[in-house]
Amino acid sequence: MLEYVPFAVYRYLVLPGQREMPYKWAAYLLFHMHFAQIFHTASICLTLSLAMWRYVAIKYSDMSHILCTERKCSTAILSSFILPPILCIPTYMVFDIHTAVVLEPTGPMVLYHVDADQEGRLYQINFWVHAVVIKLLPCCILTVISLWLIREVYRANQHQKKVRVYSACPTSKMMKRQYKADKRTDRTTKMLVAVLLLFLVTEVPQGILGLLSGVLGRCFFKRCYDLFGELMDALALLNGAINFVLYCAMSRQFRMTFGQLMWRAHLHRWPPPTASHSDGQTTAKTSVP
Repeated sequence: MLEYVPFAVYRYLVLPGQREMPYKWAAYLLFHMHFAQIFHTASICLTLSLAMWRYVAIKYSDMSHILCTERKCSTAILSSFILPPILCIPTYMVFDIHTAVVLEPTGPMVLYHVDADQEGRLYQINFWVHAVVIKLLPCCILTVISLWLIREVYRANQHQKKVRVYSACPTSKMMKRQYKADKRTDRTTKMLVAVLLLFLVTEVPQGILGLLSGVLGRCFFKRCYDLFGELMDALALLNGAINFVLYCAMSRQFRMTFGQLMWRAHLHRWPPPTASHSDGQTTAKTSVP
């Protein structure tokens, strides 16, 4: 998101006042395209990793200390940054800097721009990988995992209800605990649905347009895909900004962990949250991302 700032400043403030497209701008545009693609793909991988991590932590809560270790967490994060540059290899091979000569009153002028090199098989492979592997497949996976996760959250909450009913006669204290557990479950479900819908709104249009570009060829890419480029960039930036607000607003553990990471000198002011197995708080807290 920070790298997009100089790109936007130059494209919308500096470049419109110029009659030429210099080579430096084309080189930066090529870098910006690859940089944004790699890190956006990394954010998708991290989103999927987080969803899978949440599901495993709730579905197999008894084995979470074995399945959800610090080392496996580091491996998942590292893989989320190693895989995107590999998936984007076809893009490196397809797009390059091209030149166009235009006749001006002062003489011929060379304009530099970024475009696809060819319309052959590699061109189609690039858009198939981009549309199916990077966009549409993660949307399907995240949808399925989110539905599973919501089901497991409600199942864990129902289990806690049955335990309280059979353990003793209901008291006002137990009813208050159950009310808080129900409220946490609803909040978690709303957050998961919000994250899922935001992800789908951002990624599905890009996947469909990329798929059509691979099927219909260069003509569709130039006349349709390029027209929605700025809108898709805005959706991606909006997705990244709103997701952070959602996690901070709906998860106490996320806020506390973020505070610990940002202000390590004040760790004594951020005690770790305590979990009580007797009243079902562990399940409720684990369910909140």
